[in-house]
Amino acid sequence: MSDMNSGGTGTGAARGGATDVIVIGGGTGGYSTALRAASLGLRVVLAERDLVGGTCLHRGCIPSKAMLHAAELVDGIAEARERWGVKATLDSVDWGALTATRDDIVTRNHRGVEGHLQRAGVRVVRGSARLTGPRSVFVEAPDGGEFTARRGTVLATGSRPRLLPGLTPDGRTVVTSDDALFAPGLPDSVLVLGGGAIGVEYASFHRSMGARVTLVEAAARLLPLEDEEVSRHLARGLKKRGITVHTDSTLTGAEVAESGVRATVRTPGGERTVEAERLLVAVGRVPVTDGLDLAAAGLATDGRGFVPPADWSRLETAVPGIHVVGDLLPPPSPGLAHASFAEGLLVAETLAGVPSRPVDHATVPRVTYSSPQTASVGLTEAEARARGLAVRVNTMPLTAVAKGMVHGQGGLVKIVAAADGAGGEATGTVLGVHLVGPHVSEMIAESQLIVAWDAEPCDVAQHIHAHPTLSEAVGETFLTLAGRGLHQH
Repeated sequence: MSDMNSGGTGTGAARGGATDVIVIGGGTGGYSTALRAASLGLRVVLAERDLVGGTCLHRGCIPSKAMLHAAELVDGIAEARERWGVKATLDSVDWGALTATRDDIVTRNHRGVEGHLQRAGVRVVRGSARLTGPRSVFVEAPDGGEFTARRGTVLATGSRPRLLPGLTPDGRTVVTSDDALFAPGLPDSVLVLGGGAIGVEYASFHRSMGARVTLVEAAARLLPLEDEEVSRHLARGLKKRGITVHTDSTLTGAEVAESGVRATVRTPGGERTVEAERLLVAVGRVPVTDGLDLAAAGLATDGRGFVPPADWSRLETAVPGIHVVGDLLPPPSPGLAHASFAEGLLVAETLAGVPSRPVDHATVPRVTYSSPQTASVGLTEAEARARGLAVRVNTMPLTAVAKGMVHGQGGLVKIVAAADGAGGEATGTVLGVHLVGPHVSEMIAESQLIVAWDAEPCDVAQHIHAHPTLSEAVGETFLTLAGRGLHQH
């Protein structure tokens, strides 16, 4: 086996050379591209200037969900005592032990990714990469140099937190979503700017850990990309937990000191002063293209920082042989890790000449891992109506089924279907499914298949959901849409 295909992460690898595929960026989109391309017999070089796994593994998805699981355990102690008569108490949270468990999970996942790459024969070069032509890349590393790609180059450099003017993150008092979990200790109070998925998750985590939390969102509602009923139920759930929520509100000023932040927030009810030990900026993410030298390959961003594909079915740019995956893609790509996995598979198979279906970004599930959780796939009711579609909508509270009562956390199932019948019946395809409540992140997979396969309510209604489960509420909602509901609502 040649040096180029030896999984060369060690010493002695030749500098530069020819290969089949060059991938710049080792996050979810990059390493999935590399692994699939290698499995199809292609020689792959993966350039990563930090750690393979990217933001998702090291600063985002995995560590944050580990911490949210710990938060769920803390919430469970309170529920056990207050609702179930289990005389449990929480003495304290050992922050060192908690973060050690989180870091162990991240480390084991990181070693797993590295092991997969090595076994697949992907040559990982650790260094900063820049384009020198349509199919050539220079990697600044001891075992780097100039690489040329016979099949193509893949850009997978990810994103970073969007910053606000005048607020400089220091990793302690002012933090971003990249470093919030790694700031020292648990703060007594937090001001979270941004009511999208990231901001809501961090607000939920800190509230579970006992902090006083204020959540500020510039849009008229939290999770503005989700269905309005989902946003409403989520906001209600967060407020019930004691989180102060300000929507249609903006930060107008902030005084930062070592002891914390004194911020001024303009709300519909007037200006308010919010004092917090920590300010968390979660107002979105922006693509990372600095240092890539896109112009050297004849490329440019679209003005928003994205590198748009000319052919979405291949995710290939206007420069033949250069493909894009992950957070560099503009909408309709949702900038989610699981979408980038699919994008990586598509690009790898395209480069290998293997037939591959384009990624259907319209059916990518969206999940917010707060308490309560939200999960959705497909069109919202407003989106469907804006497209001029006749729709039939059905909703059902999770507490309408026995398992929902057991959990006692409220929640909602909402289904949007095409109303193709003469009487407005939901005899058309399912357009969207929207969930709020406990464990809905695990319930959305069924709905993703329903929407992606253009199923109709009657198709789903003939299948039996286990009783008693939370997913039973999804089945019951479809039964009602199909005219077979046992409990009309």
